[in-house]
Amino acid sequence: MMDTGIPAEGSILLINKPLRWTSFDVVNKLRYKLKTKKVGHAGTLDPLATGLLIVCVGKMTKRIADFMGQEKEYTGKFVLGQTTPSYDLETAVSTEKDISKISSVMIHAATQSFMGKINQLPPMHSAIRVGGKRAYEFARQGKEVELKPREIEIKEFEITSITLPEVHFRIVCSKGTYIRSIARDFGNALHVGAYLASLCRTRIGNFKLDDAVSIDEVVL
Repeated sequence: MMDTGIPAEGSILLINKPLRWTSFDVVNKLRYKLKTKKVGHAGTLDPLATGLLIVCVGKMTKRIADFMGQEKEYTGKFVLGQTTPSYDLETAVSTEKDISKISSVMIHAATQSFMGKINQLPPMHSAIRVGGKRAYEFARQGKEVELKPREIEIKEFEITSITLPEVHFRIVCSKGTYIRSIARDFGNALHVGAYLASLCRTRIGNFKLDDAVSIDEVVL
């Protein structure tokens, strides 16, 4: 475990981000506690995601881009046969389809089309800037904007358990990968739709969630 005291100048903290906190909530909490504005995170986690968040303090903020560029590992859960506009639980279920013909063989086989370098269309409910505004701002207003596909790389895509309609997974991927978009595309590949029901980031490069601390351990 890492030292949970106030970090010295030029430190990094491995934080286990709580559910419903934004990544900026964590940064702002630490800025207040450490009485410094020189605090930043290396890779956003959605509010409905949990897990490893690298927070850089002081001189280490200069290395944020280095940490962001490292591969990521996630575990989580898809729900098959239902879709939501945000591809996760931020919005309500909008469509439902019968999944009675979906087998475990089909689910495992579907992972193969995602392996390697692929073009991925980011979700509308994302922080990507479009004309100076975040894409999610347009989405929440019911407006459509054009997002361009981005090349990402999926290095590992493992189905860890299946209890339909739930499918549990582990994914190792490159920077810029949206797991919500994988949920959408995975459901489309099976022709029944899917959304991301839970997500946890377990690794960034060589930094592991097992070595992270809760925000309370740092600020209390």
